[in-house]
Amino acid sequence: MARNRSRGVRALLWTTAVLTALLLVAGVAFAVWALTPYRAEPGPLLRAEEDPAVVVERRDGSVVIAPAEDPSGVGVVFYPGARVEAEAYAAAWAPVVARSGATVVVPDLRLNLALFDPARGESAVEAAPGISEWYLGGHSMGGAFAAQYLGSGDGDVEWAGLVLWASYPTESSGLAERDDLGVLSVAGGNDGVLTADEMAERAPYLPENAVTEVIEGMNHAQFGAYGEQSGDSAPELTDEEAHEALAEVTGDFLDPS
Repeated sequence: MARNRSRGVRALLWTTAVLTALLLVAGVAFAVWALTPYRAEPGPLLRAEEDPAVVVERRDGSVVIAPAEDPSGVGVVFYPGARVEAEAYAAAWAPVVARSGATVVVPDLRLNLALFDPARGESAVEAAPGISEWYLGGHSMGGAFAAQYLGSGDGDVEWAGLVLWASYPTESSGLAERDDLGVLSVAGGNDGVLTADEMAERAPYLPENAVTEVIEGMNHAQFGAYGEQSGDSAPELTDEEAHEALAEVTGDFLDPS
C-alpha cells in the first residue's frame, strides 16, 4: 500500500514538472513572438520623416505625426495592429496629416499588443498637448481594443469618435446605439486577413451614422508600411496609391470642411 502511494506521489510530481516545463516553454515562445514585431520599412518611414508637410518624431513613448503648419486642433490616438511597431504607421498617416491638419499619436503598446494595453490612449494624449478634439482608433486588433475601450466609458478623455482601419468593434463594445460619436471604418478590398465582407457582417456593431468605406485593391498590410503579413492577399494598388486613397477618406472624415 505504501509502495503504491509512493508511486502515485512520484507520478504526480512528474506530471506537475512536465506541465510546468510546458508552460514555461509556451510562455517563452509567446514572449519571443510578441517581442519580435513587424518593423517599419525603412524607405516609407524615411519618406514620411522627410515630408516637408509633416513632422514625425518620438515623444513620451509614442510616434507623433503632426502638421508642419496650421494644426487643426484635431488629434487621433491610433493603436497599432498586433505585433506591429508604432513607426510602421508613419507612412500611412503622413498624407492624412498633410491633408487634414490633424495630429496623430501612435503609442508603443505593452508586448506590442493592444490586448495588454487597451487604456494606453489615456496617457498617449499627453504626447500632443493643445489638441481640442480627440479620436481613438487603430488598425486590426488595435482598432478592436480601441473600440472596446471607447465603449466602456472608462478614463478621463472625452473621445469625439473612432477611426478604424481594417478593424471592427465587437457587440460587447456597446457602440451600436451611440449617436454621440463620429465613426469611420475603412476596409481594404484585397484584405486577406480581415475581408471587406467580414467587416460588412459586423457593421451592425457600429453606430448607425458611421462612415464606412472600402478601398478596392488595398490589402491588410497597406494600412501600415511593414512589409508582407502572413495570411494577407496580394494588393492591386501600390503602397503609395493605397496611402493616398486612405488619406482621402480619412482626411475628409477628420476635416470635413
